[in-house]
Amino acid sequence: MVTNYKKNRSWAENLTIVMQLGLTMVGCIAFCFYIGFKLDQWLGTKGIFIAVFTILGVIGGANVAYRQIMEIIQDKDDKENGRDNRVD
Repeated sequence: MVTNYKKNRSWAENLTIVMQLGLTMVGCIAFCFYIGFKLDQWLGTKGIFIAVFTILGVIGGANVAYRQIMEIIQDKDDKENGRDNRVD
C-alpha cells in the first residue's frame, strides 16, 4: 500500500493538532485530580480538594489549549503574509 503524503499532509497536521489539544486537556485535568486526591487523603477530607483541583485543571487545560490554538493561528497567518518570525 502506497501512501501519498503530500495529499494527506493537511489531514495529518490537523489530526496531530487535535491529539495535542486533547492530551493537553487530559494531562492538566488528570494532574490536578491526582493532586486533589492526595490532598484529600492527607488531610482526611472527603472530596473537596478533588472537586476544587479538578475544576482548576479544566480551567488550566482550557487556558493552555487556547494559547496553543492562538499560536497555530498566528503561525498560519504569518506564513500566508510572508512573515517569518523564526530566529536562526
